[in-house]
Amino acid sequence: MKNKALTQTVLRIALPAVAELILTSLTQFVDTIMVGKIGHHAISAVGLTTQPRFIMLSVFVALNVGTTALVARFKGQENKDDAALVSMQALLLTLVSAIILTIPGVLFSRHMVVFMGADAETVREATGYFRILMLGFTPTALSLVISALLRGVGDTKISMRYNIAANIINIIFNYFLIYGKWGFPELGVNGAALATVLGNTIACGMAFYAISGKRRKKNRKKNVSDFIELRFTRKNCLPDFLMLKRIIKIGLPAAGEQFALRAGLLIYTITITSLGTKVFAAHQIVLVILNLSFVNGQAFGIAAATLSGQALGRKEPDRAKESARVCQHIGSLISTVMGIGMFVFRKYLMLLFTADEEIILLGAQIMILVALLQPFQSAFQIYAGALRGAGDSLYPAISLSVGILIIRPALSYVFINVVGAGLFGAWCALFIDQFVRFIMIRLRFKAGKWISLKV
Repeated sequence: MKNKALTQTVLRIALPAVAELILTSLTQFVDTIMVGKIGHHAISAVGLTTQPRFIMLSVFVALNVGTTALVARFKGQENKDDAALVSMQALLLTLVSAIILTIPGVLFSRHMVVFMGADAETVREATGYFRILMLGFTPTALSLVISALLRGVGDTKISMRYNIAANIINIIFNYFLIYGKWGFPELGVNGAALATVLGNTIACGMAFYAISGKRRKKNRKKNVSDFIELRFTRKNCLPDFLMLKRIIKIGLPAAGEQFALRAGLLIYTITITSLGTKVFAAHQIVLVILNLSFVNGQAFGIAAATLSGQALGRKEPDRAKESARVCQHIGSLISTVMGIGMFVFRKYLMLLFTADEEIILLGAQIMILVALLQPFQSAFQIYAGALRGAGDSLYPAISLSVGILIIRPALSYVFINVVGAGLFGAWCALFIDQFVRFIMIRLRFKAGKWISLKV
């Protein structure tokens, strides 16, 4: 009965997170499908902007790791004052950082795209797409930090709702602005970027309303958590260097992890760009599908982080370990089913994006590796979530650095330039990278040192 109750708790947190993350991933998924009707250069243009943008977003992903871990601890301790303090500090730090990063993103958008090694036509389209996305960078970052705060208290339904709204808006205005329907201008790739920014801005407004005092008062009878609430007091709004230090202490290894991830992916992307535009288009399509498959591991990783952090806040280490194990068991089952589906329907998935037979056949080969990867991918994400929830963000950063900065680029070079295996060889390198990370994270989890860390 106890395990059944824990399973229900895991699902209560994870299932809205699944919906939220699917919807977040669908932004790029839908953009890629809809611009794919323009041609393979448009697919490449959208794909080339992904890594530079995520390098900038990695700052906030790292901050959010510290934010979620601290809020989860404070929730476990029923310490509302410190939860309110860390909420405001995280929001203000995010706001200032996002504004600062927007400026170089807009000014040097073309330089970043050229650095990725695209041809002239792709550079032109990718530059406009990236510049528009960067103009909407601040609301994107702010909605991410609010999602992190809500995850810390186990409330994933609210962020699911505003991401639903963002994606509905994105899809509708993609149709209007990419193809010039209903009197709107035909903007192509730039239209997809404008639709994304509009959706993210609406989501940001809804996120702030969700944690406002007014919103909370209306929903008290519905048992909406009031643990995360904007409190504009002098103490909360002025820099609290002790609390900022605690956020950064946990988030700093995650920052290193994110920068290593993005640097590694940047090298990986440039390597594949050299294989040609059509090959890169096939790679980008499969990558979009892979990113969507991350949702399962990410969602149950969020549940593991929330529940392990709260359990450790209550000084219940056994409960923390058991919560992570339940998350892992459910996540593994789902990922196995996903892998089978990807293998069986791999060609049909490619057909969603393009009618080019060469791209479809190439992508379908890579999808076999993606299908085999699923159980290992979700496992290391969930175990890593539990470690981060406990404040042990250094070890996931080390494992990722080993995989993404050493194993993947080295093997990609060998498989592409020595063996001559082309795109399939590059994805074999990705498979080996993620399998090694799975082994490393699993060993760290089983060692149990993470349950005794101070945050």
